[in-house]
Amino acid sequence: MAAAGNHHHTNHCDDGSCERLNAEGEVAVARLILDSGDLVHAAKHVGGAVGADPALPEAYEVLAELVAEAGGAQSALDLFPQSVTYAGSHACRAAVLAAVGRTSEAVFLLGAIIGAVPDLPWASVAWLEALATPAAAAALDPAQVGTALAHVTQAIGDPAPEPTRSYVAPYYALVREVVAQHPEQKAMVCMASSLARRMDDLDTAIAWAKTAVDIRYGPDRDALGAAMLGSALRRAGRVEEAIDVLQKVVRADWSQSTLAVELAELLGSADRPAEGIAVLERVLKSAPNHEKAAPAILALRYRLDADAAHLVALHDHLRHNPGHGYAGHLLQQLCADKPWLGRDDYAGEATVKGVRQLMESDDPGTENRVGIRLSAMEAPSSVLTGRLVAPNFFVEHEKVHEPDPRLPTRPVHIQPWRFEETVPYPAVPAPSQKAADLAHELATHHWGTPAALYDHAAALAGLPLDDLIGLLVHPPSPVDAPWPDNLAAKYPDFWVRAVQVLACTGIAHYRTDQPWLTSDRRETLLDLLDGPEDWICEAAAMALVTVGWTHPETRADVAHHVTARYQAAAQAGRTRRVEILESLERLTKSCSWTAAGGAPAPRRKLFGRR
Repeated sequence: MAAAGNHHHTNHCDDGSCERLNAEGEVAVARLILDSGDLVHAAKHVGGAVGADPALPEAYEVLAELVAEAGGAQSALDLFPQSVTYAGSHACRAAVLAAVGRTSEAVFLLGAIIGAVPDLPWASVAWLEALATPAAAAALDPAQVGTALAHVTQAIGDPAPEPTRSYVAPYYALVREVVAQHPEQKAMVCMASSLARRMDDLDTAIAWAKTAVDIRYGPDRDALGAAMLGSALRRAGRVEEAIDVLQKVVRADWSQSTLAVELAELLGSADRPAEGIAVLERVLKSAPNHEKAAPAILALRYRLDADAAHLVALHDHLRHNPGHGYAGHLLQQLCADKPWLGRDDYAGEATVKGVRQLMESDDPGTENRVGIRLSAMEAPSSVLTGRLVAPNFFVEHEKVHEPDPRLPTRPVHIQPWRFEETVPYPAVPAPSQKAADLAHELATHHWGTPAALYDHAAALAGLPLDDLIGLLVHPPSPVDAPWPDNLAAKYPDFWVRAVQVLACTGIAHYRTDQPWLTSDRRETLLDLLDGPEDWICEAAAMALVTVGWTHPETRADVAHHVTARYQAAAQAGRTRRVEILESLERLTKSCSWTAAGGAPAPRRKLFGRR
């Protein structure tokens, strides 16, 4: 069933009308060809009708007509050979198999179809309903049913969403009857428990899994039952019971390493990460590079102390073991919605709040001068955000508090901003249209992990440095940005920050042929990091973090400079408010790592390097 997903869809409509029209068209064509006697050709169109709409009664009516023309179900089997490539043809073969009494094969094949294409109502067929009786279910081969269930459960989600759950319901009804007739078949009952859990029938899932644990048929099957029981109890919110079940099996047989990992993660979810770590340490003694235990222990250590060094180690594990998909899953899960790990941090300036209020007004794009008055200066980029909404937006500042936020923390070559008194203006030319278009397409507020952001920004690698710097203070318009629900236009501060992070991470890809410590990309990012107090400092720090995550030899240097910028902000924070201080603290923590290189290299002079 390698190509089962190719099911003759030519159009798609959310209400299913296109599929219904396609199926009806296939039925009409099949009947015309049947009249000519070309049964092989007609069978292809019958399969196309079932594949387009498996719940269409007319599709099965024309299948019955084809079977009759072929001289019966046994002869019709040859019209739907095992080598067919479409799910609809496989569904026809399953129906014909059921008609000739090969019901176990039919149920197995239907399960495989559901597993390949779970978003269609394949189980809405009369022949399947007819098998959901005690006598018919007793005649089915439980081993084949169990194998079929493995296909189904891997495909439909846990829990299965609607409408998938409704589509699978008839198949689940048959499974319930099979379990009732074959309760001693523990492997099949375990897989049935897995399906019950996905169907959100948790009481049944727990009851079935308990039978597989209570009656031992060898350690492997007992372990499978324990795994299913633990998962069902966990889904039901009965975490302590799930822990008790898994502890009993794991303590009896420590070779059950997969169960040990599940136990450790359950302990973590029950706010007992230290106990989970102890379980995993025992597993790793005998299998130091265990595909699940090795990344799981790093995840638990992060949950215990929130030290990003464990996340970096998890990334390094994945880098050295690219086949360990579980490590990637855990890394995504742990970074997902954390600022400067999986997404941008939020701006907190009063200017941004004023811009939000302006967005809610009747005429946010007014040509009149609109603005706010503040007691102290805020990030120039927050003013830029206001100008995206209203070109004549302005901010008045009552006072500039010391140390002056307009000044860099050290002499720098690159100055994206210039100031006329307290009013910021871009000090560099606008980027090329190509650069603006790329930023418009690629800017993102959520990136998953720092390494994913680094890879995402590689598309900007070919841009000139001037273009990348220009994007920082000349972001493209958020209007029509490819964000869902018009989010970029609704929250222009999100948009500006996303463009700046993208541009800085693009700078991290500039002239990668140059050694890091003497590279233009490093010196440019350090200039931006140490420049006037602004969102650009945060974006540059994030870009440096992505370099550290992906290039271990740079880590000591990156950590030194990001930490130094945070310390400068903290020093300034003793005499005035520093809006980016908390953000810089998070960035400093996100470049915490265990692999330290040598001391940071001295800066080189930048004048004339471009």
